[in-house]
Amino acid sequence: MIENNYFSQKVSVFHGKRLPEKASVVGYAAIIDTLGLPVPMPHTIALISEKHKTYQTLEWKVFTPRHQPEETLYQQLVFALKYEGVNLLFFKKLFEKLPEKEIVALLKIEVTGQYTRKIWFIFEWLMQKQLPIPNLTVKNYIPLIENKLQYGLQNGIRSSRHRIINNLPGTINFCPLIRKTEKLENYIKQNIKEKKLKALKGYHKDLLQRTAAFLLLKDSKASFTIEGESPKSKRTARWGRIIGQAGTKKLTREELLRLQQEVIENTRFVKMGFRKQGGFVGEHNRTTGEPIPEHISAKWQDIPLLIEGLINTNSILVNSETDAILAATSIAFGFVFIHPFEDGNGRIHRYLIHHTLAEKQFTQQGLIFPVSASILDHIVDYRKTLEQYSNPVLDFIDWKETKDHNIEVVNETIDYYRYFDATAQAEFLYDCVNDTIENIIPQEITYLQKYDTFKNYLDEEFEMPDRMIALLVRFLEQNEGKISKRAKEKEFNALSKQEIDAIEKNYRLIF
Repeated sequence: MIENNYFSQKVSVFHGKRLPEKASVVGYAAIIDTLGLPVPMPHTIALISEKHKTYQTLEWKVFTPRHQPEETLYQQLVFALKYEGVNLLFFKKLFEKLPEKEIVALLKIEVTGQYTRKIWFIFEWLMQKQLPIPNLTVKNYIPLIENKLQYGLQNGIRSSRHRIINNLPGTINFCPLIRKTEKLENYIKQNIKEKKLKALKGYHKDLLQRTAAFLLLKDSKASFTIEGESPKSKRTARWGRIIGQAGTKKLTREELLRLQQEVIENTRFVKMGFRKQGGFVGEHNRTTGEPIPEHISAKWQDIPLLIEGLINTNSILVNSETDAILAATSIAFGFVFIHPFEDGNGRIHRYLIHHTLAEKQFTQQGLIFPVSASILDHIVDYRKTLEQYSNPVLDFIDWKETKDHNIEVVNETIDYYRYFDATAQAEFLYDCVNDTIENIIPQEITYLQKYDTFKNYLDEEFEMPDRMIALLVRFLEQNEGKISKRAKEKEFNALSKQEIDAIEKNYRLIF
């Protein structure tokens, strides 16, 4: 019997992590450890301290002795739901392990208790199976997602059987969850959308339109650079135009396939469309060719269901009061974790950020948010954010090498891609959006204003055509405000030394 297990043991080290003090591990982490569930440990692990002090760090949530749950599975689950929120992946793996009769017995401990009702609803929702338990007749309904702990829908669907309001921000086939953190709450309270509008107020429409064009190109170039590519200007401009259309077409399977065709121009060496083989991100052993995965993509057999779930969840989030950046996190990062294509996933992932923000009407006045430019500026943090999902999941994916040195996943893994914690990714994306508002967009506007001032000076003094002005500015930028000897002898040999000195002096004053 599961109930005979001893869950809470006082330790100083837990799964290779040193605790902030000697304490008992409780809640989800304790159950995962005791039952050996194939689930990554929670990002923040709950502890019971010997001291009467409650505090939280990035890795630990410390409670006082009065919070200690009883040494039963039920009470540990109650603690987890009460203080840690809903963990769908955990419950899926727990229900797969427990015999049905033990689950029914568990639910009879406190028949009408709110946590019993939550566990009961989660079982029947996840397993798509009804237990031999009669419908509840109590009057009150309780939300499944506790607003203090996680972000759920404001208006959920009522289940009269369980007297539960299903406010999960997703579907059975795709439902990431995001925990409420101080960082996210501070960003949401700032109302970044209004902050953006205030920042742009007062600028001339023509300047904003030009800024938008530059930012589209900047974001397109950055997205290719992140993938380690240096495409020709024509290709980046084309992808920039596509980014500019984000949100104008409904997200569908066909739209995703269209986007891949837009990303991959040369299809000779790429199998287009949704994958029909395994996939991973990583390296190959130089000697043997053996795969060394850093991220393992969803099984190709699971892609249709996962993409259907992602699209349906996108529709739910777009048509709800869900914060735009949280919605973009779930959809865009969920897509890149699934990795449904052989190539093009990264750029489409970043396109989906634009798409969701546009659908949620976060982006206005024709300005695209150059999130790829901000991501490129914070590329180390970006990789760490991706690894926070990928690394823990690798331990639970069994695979074998194929003849062509690809991988084939041999166990069931679909749940890792549809039920995950997207909190770290949400915090990162909010950082990037805030960075664009406070730094990237203002810097671009300021640059264009300075460029116009310098251009007017050159027009007045030298009647220089626009093409020559652009070339001159580029040379000055590349050579720390000086015109090179080669440029003086070739492109700008018509200028005297005095004129060159004056141009360089004005450039330094303006820029």
